[in-house]
Amino acid sequence: MPRDLAIAVALHDVEPATYERCALIRDWLGDLGIDRMTLLVIPAPDLHPFTHRRPEMVDWLDERVAAGDAIAQHGFQHRQTRPAPSWARQRVARLQSGGRGPVSAEFVGLDVDDARRALEAGRAVMTRAGLEPRGFVAPAYAYTPVLRDLLSSSFAWWGGLGRFHRCAHGTDEAQLAPALSLGTTTGPRRVLSPVLVRVAAAFTGPLMRLDLHPADLDHPRHVGAVESVLRHARRRVPVTYDELAA
Repeated sequence: MPRDLAIAVALHDVEPATYERCALIRDWLGDLGIDRMTLLVIPAPDLHPFTHRRPEMVDWLDERVAAGDAIAQHGFQHRQTRPAPSWARQRVARLQSGGRGPVSAEFVGLDVDDARRALEAGRAVMTRAGLEPRGFVAPAYAYTPVLRDLLSSSFAWWGGLGRFHRCAHGTDEAQLAPALSLGTTTGPRRVLSPVLVRVAAAFTGPLMRLDLHPADLDHPRHVGAVESVLRHARRRVPVTYDELAA
């Protein structure tokens, strides 16, 4: 498959509470020509495995994998449980994307043992469901040195806000590729982010990364921006992050 001009679409926050909305977004993107994308699954929102809350979600994810989509791990419970130093809180405020309400920088403030346990617990939930994630995206794109080290030795790839990282044998190869993301958390972000995404898409390099969140579908400007970006990106080949890492 050619990679000269590629588009990698990722849908964040796939969980029981957003399942129907995510399925609707996936169908909508299919109508717009995105025949493969990456679904970022939260393994245990509020410490309840998604398989217990919505068993039918497993069937849907299986169907999506069979159709060409990739499944990635999106944290463990997608909620920050440890206090963070002030510098981290400021950084998270800048990086926070989507609209889940409380700060969702889950791995900020965790030491190496706690971070490892969260990674392994989330992966175990997904593996028991028959979904073996090859990649990882941290909630709010909030990575710590501890988390980066763990990911480089346990996943084939991880996605940062500005770069896509391929991991092999403990190495980390980073490709510059900023993620285009719409904002819903504040009024100014809801107004400005669709404009910024349209402009940034026009100057994207060989790999375009487009992030979507379930709440995006609630805002007509967001919907219009996504449709506009995808129309102008129709010459790009849709790829999953798993394919990029292969």
